[in-house]
Amino acid sequence: SENPSVTLFREYLRIDTMHPKPDYDAAVQFLERVGTDLGLVCQKVEVCQGRVVLVLTWPGTNPRLRSILLNSHTDVVPVFEVQDGKGWAQGKSRGMGSRLMFPQEHWTYPPFEAIKDSQGNIYARGAQDMKCVSIQYLEAIRRLKTEGKSFARTIHLSFVPDEEVGGHKGMVMFLRHPEFKALNVGFALDEGLASPSDTYSVFYGEKSPWWIKVKCTGSPGHGSRFITNTAAEKMHKVITSFLAFRESEKQRLKSDTSLTLGDVTSLNLTMLEGGVSFNVVPSEMAVGFDVRIPPTVDLKAFEEQVAAWCQAAGDGVTYEFHQKCMDQHITSTEESDPWWKAFSGVCRDMKLPLKLEIFPAATDSRYIRAVRYPALGFSPMNRTPVLLHDHNEFLNEDVFLRGIDIYAHLLPALASVPPLPAEG
Repeated sequence: SENPSVTLFREYLRIDTMHPKPDYDAAVQFLERVGTDLGLVCQKVEVCQGRVVLVLTWPGTNPRLRSILLNSHTDVVPVFEVQDGKGWAQGKSRGMGSRLMFPQEHWTYPPFEAIKDSQGNIYARGAQDMKCVSIQYLEAIRRLKTEGKSFARTIHLSFVPDEEVGGHKGMVMFLRHPEFKALNVGFALDEGLASPSDTYSVFYGEKSPWWIKVKCTGSPGHGSRFITNTAAEKMHKVITSFLAFRESEKQRLKSDTSLTLGDVTSLNLTMLEGGVSFNVVPSEMAVGFDVRIPPTVDLKAFEEQVAAWCQAAGDGVTYEFHQKCMDQHITSTEESDPWWKAFSGVCRDMKLPLKLEIFPAATDSRYIRAVRYPALGFSPMNRTPVLLHDHNEFLNEDVFLRGIDIYAHLLPALASVPPLPAEG
């Protein structure tokens, strides 16, 4: 017979919260049902039209103390879909008039059926990112309540929408609401990443995403002539400078085994624009770059470098930001920090090897840290390939169950952190 926690996990995975039309209502109803079954206080906060944050609360014995926030998001990224050809029919048309198909070359099993194979691997979109963590939080609380435990600090669970599309109609809006302030948060846990090795990754900060668009203007003319001062020549110089920096960071990561992707600046050319006809030299061209900058980098100095690259390419070269995150707050991992001491102490007692990292992409943790709340990104999945956003996303049931055990040890420690000076 299957462990009831695994059954619940698979039930959640079958709820289709895939963009662009996530079924948030079904997810909230499911989670509210589980929360009610656990005796948790349920609150729904509509942060904007059609976007609801569900908060489940386990009150502590001393409500004056700051609370623990366990955050997770309910949405998942799309899977590759086809209307015809080899694959499996999904039961939901998603408003397209026919059943969608998921091709076998990408998925061993349909990504919203949560099928478990003979090795205990559960295949579904969201198995790693991050429906596993949502259920692990809930099942850890179930275990602790069954054991009759109670703690000084209140524990809140927040289930937010739209993290996978930037969080602007999810966590960003929630943080502005009085309902969030009323939670009296002291410390937060959010998602991390799987780890293929024995270690567990813990993320104490994130890179700053910059989306830079560089525009180059120059002399137009007929495509048969050697025209001087063209936009294309200037763009060539810009691209060469940006990609030379990319190569240097790539080699730095490759040559130093102590570095992770979160320690270096990643840069990719993601868009090119320009031209109206094959025989016309364009007067304007543009290029877009996605840059992710670790918190150890001086952002002012980096922008000066970007300006220098553009200036060196010639006159008529300008740049603009389509996204420019300037927040570089990180969460303390010093042993003197009470939250880290509680977290790391449990991991040490459970003999969980930790690897401290900067998250290489972006999660809702960045918004939490930006308003000065300490937050760690942690998904207890070791010996697991990193498959978030990938085909054939899966999580082994033993790894999933081990995660519940880990949270069942972490939560008592965090919720029992002694009163801090600011709390009297």
